[in-house]
Amino acid sequence: MQAIILLIISNIFMTFAWYGHLKYKHVALPIVIITSWLIAFIEYCFQVPANRIGSEYFTAAQLKILQEVITLTVFAFFSVIYLKEGFKWNFALSFLFILGAVFFAFKKF
Repeated sequence: MQAIILLIISNIFMTFAWYGHLKYKHVALPIVIITSWLIAFIEYCFQVPANRIGSEYFTAAQLKILQEVITLTVFAFFSVIYLKEGFKWNFALSFLFILGAVFFAFKKF
């Protein structure tokens, strides 16, 4: 559970580093890049321990799939709340397919 919490925190920072600047298109690109790097450093401070801890319980492939689901979940909230973009039915359907991938990644065959 600790790894998942760290992944969520990491992805919040990552989302702001990658997409937060879209609200500030008037800011010069070099400033945006430096700011994004600083935010990404904080993201790495959560991401690396999350993967280290998570590797005790999950395979690398399972960790990556967890990461992608968390990333998309965080981004869905971010795009609706922060960027004020709509969430459409096809996004929801796409998300369901990704959840299917999680099911198969964690299924014991």
